[in-house]
Amino acid sequence: MERISDIIESIANEKNLDIEDVKERVKRALINTAKHVYGHNYEYDVAIDTNKTIKLYQKTTIVYDDDERLEEDNEHFISLKEARNIDNSVEVGDELTYELSLDNLGRTAAQTLHKELEYHIQRLVEDKIFEKYNQMQGQIVFGTVVRVDEQENTFIEIEELRAILPRKNRIKGEIFKVGNVVKAVIRKVFADKNLGIKVELSRTSPRFLDALLKAEVPEINDGGIIIQNSARIPGERAKVALSSVSPMIDPIGATVGTKGVRINAVSKELNNENIDVVEYSSEPVIFITRAMSPAIINSVTIEGQKAIVSLVSEQKSKAIGKSGINIRLASMLTGYEIELRDLGTSSSESQESNTMTKDLKALFGDL
Repeated sequence: MERISDIIESIANEKNLDIEDVKERVKRALINTAKHVYGHNYEYDVAIDTNKTIKLYQKTTIVYDDDERLEEDNEHFISLKEARNIDNSVEVGDELTYELSLDNLGRTAAQTLHKELEYHIQRLVEDKIFEKYNQMQGQIVFGTVVRVDEQENTFIEIEELRAILPRKNRIKGEIFKVGNVVKAVIRKVFADKNLGIKVELSRTSPRFLDALLKAEVPEINDGGIIIQNSARIPGERAKVALSSVSPMIDPIGATVGTKGVRINAVSKELNNENIDVVEYSSEPVIFITRAMSPAIINSVTIEGQKAIVSLVSEQKSKAIGKSGINIRLASMLTGYEIELRDLGTSSSESQESNTMTKDLKALFGDL
């Protein structure tokens, strides 16, 4: 069994695995092999000594001479009297261990051990890959398109595995071909019994927008600016709520960049999605007022999770936005159901109307 200890280091180096993890999997493989060779009814243990020699043991628990378990199971239990014939110093509850050998058991044992090792090391590799990508959820990855199926799901090669960008996670209007390099965020990681590890990517998630902003804006990446929340209607428009940890940092100006260079770079990656950046406030009335931009709001009344937004007639179309997009995004961003209350025509508009009426009367008189 000494050769196995040499294999452990080579496996760990070849697969880039922790040597202690490999040891544990090798122990499992040896125990399973022992069960095949010596029987499944025994307890086994594996130890690696200071000389890196691996030894396999069969374990038996010492019980009192009149213990009922001796009649039912003499494979896992041994009487105190019998045990002291082997080692006079043992007590009830101790375990006797017998060293076993797999070296001279022939080809069958060697084949079994080889299969067990292969299986357990492969599971370890998969566990490590799963753990790696599971911790990367919400992060951006790059990859090359290797296949697009008939349902328009895009398969992307990223390092150790092939990830999938489902059609529903693709921005409307985007078309990818084999060989294209695609940037996306890891949305979900799960293990499938038949397909193995499956990594789902997304270009429509708000987390993709967050990750792009983090990559483009150093102040966000450094933690000077915090993305409090974001909302998207992919490929059309998005809203992002930002706050600063220091009064010296302007969250809006830093994120937009000089002449809009930073926010435009993010928008381009999102298929020219329009991005509104607003300053976050812990005060709901202020936050909702800002989120409704570009509409000018007269007042906001909070009723539970509903916000009643009052505004004059000429601001209503801006508040709603094309196909209701502005009010939907504001609601998603703030977490409030938003209801608009029309205050009618503004005083400036009324004054303009009155002036026009007077002018008409001066020209044509009272009819």
